[in-house]
Amino acid sequence: MRIFTFEKAGKPTLGVLRSVAAEQYIDLELAGYAHAHDLSQLLAQPNWQDQIGTILEEHPMHAVQAMAGVKFLPLIPNPGKIICVGLNYADHAKEGGHAIPDHPSFFLRVNSSQVAHEQPMRVPKASSKLDYEAELAVVIGKTARHLTAENALDCVAGYSCYNDGSIRDYQRKGTQWTLGKNFDLTGSFGPWLVSADELPKGAHGLKVQTRLNGQLLQDGNTADFLFNVAQVLVIMSEVMTLEPGDVIITGTPAGVGYARKPPIFMKAGDICEVEVEGIGILLNTIANEVS
Repeated sequence: MRIFTFEKAGKPTLGVLRSVAAEQYIDLELAGYAHAHDLSQLLAQPNWQDQIGTILEEHPMHAVQAMAGVKFLPLIPNPGKIICVGLNYADHAKEGGHAIPDHPSFFLRVNSSQVAHEQPMRVPKASSKLDYEAELAVVIGKTARHLTAENALDCVAGYSCYNDGSIRDYQRKGTQWTLGKNFDLTGSFGPWLVSADELPKGAHGLKVQTRLNGQLLQDGNTADFLFNVAQVLVIMSEVMTLEPGDVIITGTPAGVGYARKPPIFMKAGDICEVEVEGIGILLNTIANEVS
């Protein structure tokens, strides 16, 4: 199933796609669902998939809406954590002049740094070096600590797309990447959650691509992760409790803009598409920061 967050009467509301081809969705508020406004709360329900499955089969017809005109919000507008994995593809590490790591690097993004599908990502006033990074996003569905390789994937609700937009000069101003990864409205998250049961185990073997103005610039595959989803979850759960609605973005393949000759950075008027096989396309226009 595919669940997304959209704006309705000024507040977040959840929708479930009936089918991508039909271009219709079920408004969970109109369907009378108790957790129709917060995906984190929905995922915290022990039997959420059964509940949504029942709605897909038995919904009132007035809950069926057309996708045309939907204003998407970030899949989870205010996740408790946005945990990012750096240098998780060997080819990306090499293009940046880094050694192949024997342990994953982690950093965090903040909620204000992300926008939704079909909303503009912003080039900040402070820098023109906004770079794209196509990534698989993992969405947590169960509270978890001290996971093992055998049970790690049990806490995954599903997967989505993420554009880990990065301001490269600020990323390199110090030894930590926090500044360059957290300018307002420079990343993107969506368009929807695809439940884990609809994808290969651990989202293995999925193409991860970026197209900028129609030109293919990144073309990777999750089969090439240095640290797969289960390994990342095991390591993170050694450190902190993972909770429903937490997001883990899993690293980007080679082809980023700063490593090209000459470098490519996104500018106002560009159209960036991040696609993860089996999930969909996360599309954003690029605009300058508004005063």
